[in-house]
Amino acid sequence: MHPLTIIFSFVLAATIVSFGFALIVQKRHIAYKERKDALDREAQYGSSTVSQNKQLKLEERVQVLERIATDQDHSLALQIEALREVQDVDQLEERI
Repeated sequence: MHPLTIIFSFVLAATIVSFGFALIVQKRHIAYKERKDALDREAQYGSSTVSQNKQLKLEERVQVLERIATDQDHSLALQIEALREVQDVDQLEERI
């Protein structure tokens, strides 16, 4: 076998391996940039208004539950029923 054929085969194999490795690195770099851009957008614009509305509703409910838990009054059953009615209304709003 001619020495130039061996050298050419080695260079060809090294080139193929190098391009394959570069392709893998490029795909990982693109995926990294996409994740980073998504996180940057979320940090810049904050969470969506839908999740903010849900968070506000949950905070209001927690406040009501805290008030019920610390209240010494005997109207606990009435307040629990009022909360159930609010929950039913919220479920109807979500269906619409």
